Amino acid sequence: MNVIAKAALWMTGAIASFSFMAVAGRELSGEYDTFEIMLYRSLVGVIIVVGFTATKNRWHEVRTDQLGRHFIRNLFHFALEFTSPLWVAILAPLLLGERMTRVRFLAAVMGFVGILIVTRPNIQTFDVGLMTAAMAAICFALTNLLTKRLTRDNSIISILFFLTTIQLGFGLLAAGYDGDIALPNAGSLPFLVLVGCAGLLAHFCLTNALAIAPATVVVPLDFARLPAIAIIAMVLYDEPLEIWVFVGAAVIFTANYLNIWNETRKIA
Repeated sequence: MNVIAKAALWMTGAIASFSFMAVAGRELSGEYDTFEIMLYRSLVGVIIVVGFTATKNRWHEVRTDQLGRHFIRNLFHFALEFTSPLWVAILAPLLLGERMTRVRFLAAVMGFVGILIVTRPNIQTFDVGLMTAAMAAICFALTNLLTKRLTRDNSIISILFFLTTIQLGFGLLAAGYDGDIALPNAGSLPFLVLVGCAGLLAHFCLTNALAIAPATVVVPLDFARLPAIAIIAMVLYDEPLEIWVFVGAAVIFTANYLNIWNETRKIA
């Protein structure tokens, strides 16, 4: 199996994990605000990463000499949205020195078009929230690019250690600024654990994919997450699923297939 196929497999795991996290977040949204969910997600992640690192005696992999890079990376990570693959395509040649081929750029644009087909924004939906989401997309794009940069000289354990611990600090500040943090209960605890496990697994898969393949190839695969979550919402929550979701999904699939086929052909 070549590196592009392996990266696609890792991204499939990331998309599945992000989808599980979205379902758990939906279940928790009635009792917890966004920052509280992020706080508990990071807490579960810290427990898992620290426990694994201590058990395997791999503390030597946690590099404190690049704490500044990890801090900046996680600062950008505190928000995300689905246009980020397009920003990765634009910024990767500038920040990582990756070569922007016509096929890579076409795949990113086609994926973005697929997202537009699924969401179909219009003048009525263009508001402050949409502008905030667009800024979040740039932040998530920078997160992926900085993650790719960190994989050059940091192990997966080091990246995940600083991801969970720094995000835990951010989550604690954001959730506790008003002095009121909702505590877990018997009903919510399984979903809080699921959010943490799924979030950690998603970033484990994403980081592995970025470690072995160009960001301009890996990140556009994330476009497939939106139609996947739309289908899950239909199955679990009876949310309506329009034909445009399938049309957009087909465009996204075509874009990713074209990108993977082109990269595999070059390797062969």
